[in-house]
Amino acid sequence: MKQLTKAEEDIMKILWDIKEGSVLALLEKFTEPKPAYNTVSTIVRILEDKKFVNYRKEGRIHIYFPIVKKEEYSNQTITKLLDGYFQGSFKSMVSFFIKKNDISIEEMEAALKEINKEEE
Repeated sequence: MKQLTKAEEDIMKILWDIKEGSVLALLEKFTEPKPAYNTVSTIVRILEDKKFVNYRKEGRIHIYFPIVKKEEYSNQTITKLLDGYFQGSFKSMVSFFIKKNDISIEEMEAALKEINKEEE
């Protein structure tokens, strides 16, 4: 699976959220300053070429929808981060984020309890 640029990810996040929409519908979800209509249209076509989105026609309008699931892309991105920066060590990655974000023991315990609750 190909890696996305920041602009492509921004559009995919909107599509994952709204499930489907025209370029105009996507544009409406952006905060100010909004990109130009042509910019969003171009990026959507790039996402189509990368096989992240597809469309159906409704009259003259293209309705775009994601064909790559958010979880699938997230897993691939995290795996790439893990392999590229932490030599595949999940322990090293977690340790890095704990130190970087100054997480307390209590916060770690709460996170572990949440993980355990989700597993049950």
